[in-house]
Amino acid sequence: MKILAIGHSVEDHIHQNNEAIIKPGGVYYSVLGLSKMMSVNDEIHLVTALQKSNEHLFSDIYGKINKKNISWVDKIPKVHLIIHDSEERTECYENVSKNLDVDYNMLNNFDGILINMITGFDIDLEQLQKIRRHFDGLIYLDVHSLSRGFDESKTRLFRQIENFSQWASSVNLIQANELEAKTFFNFDNELETAAEVLKYGTKFLIVTKGDAGARAYFNQNDEIESVFVSAEKVNVNNKVGCGDIFGSVFFYNYLITKNVIGSLIAANYAAGQSASVQNLNEFRLRK
Repeated sequence: MKILAIGHSVEDHIHQNNEAIIKPGGVYYSVLGLSKMMSVNDEIHLVTALQKSNEHLFSDIYGKINKKNISWVDKIPKVHLIIHDSEERTECYENVSKNLDVDYNMLNNFDGILINMITGFDIDLEQLQKIRRHFDGLIYLDVHSLSRGFDESKTRLFRQIENFSQWASSVNLIQANELEAKTFFNFDNELETAAEVLKYGTKFLIVTKGDAGARAYFNQNDEIESVFVSAEKVNVNNKVGCGDIFGSVFFYNYLITKNVIGSLIAANYAAGQSASVQNLNEFRLRK
């Protein structure tokens, strides 16, 4: 199986418990999740951008994949993540990057495309629509920072996504957390949001709910149905990258099985394992 991941690689500065730690971030975590699942016959390809001076941050995982679609830039985004105990983290940006370059002619070589909107400007709507025109397989969109704008200090703040119906009509599966999902339309009710998303042709809306679990919404017999899977109970040692790993493990499993419940269970397990370790290279997945 061949999977293409698209998203910005970022240098994370994680601020927690009066410490600041520099780590690889962004689509790195999506690729990490895929790398934990892949068999000897699988290929992971990546569209991202790197800078020479911090390439070493990503080499442990990017060294396992096909890198021919990685481009080089002077500076990749630097993201300051301020972790809070009981509320959504604060994100502040340096080095805002341009959209990634996509070779549309290669797309039908892949079994699935995972797009993680790490910065929110990884690709734009026109690029997504062009990807859709050139690719007839499954596209998975992790909304992530598409749901956030900037204030004057480059802090990311939630705001309604412009033309979200057009994003939804161009993909098959959408992932968002509860706060991100509220930025799609003007609905506070999650079921109403799901019904509106599915109206545009999206097959599944997957809403992650932190330590509660995740719910997937879908159409069945002209009715909105959903399935919920509880989160794994773990001692939390990490709060960064878990949603990205959830998404990549869900997508990998769904591409193989087309089973939404089994894919949710696998993704929740992976997210729980990634939350339980301080070094994400230590976590293990059952297959």
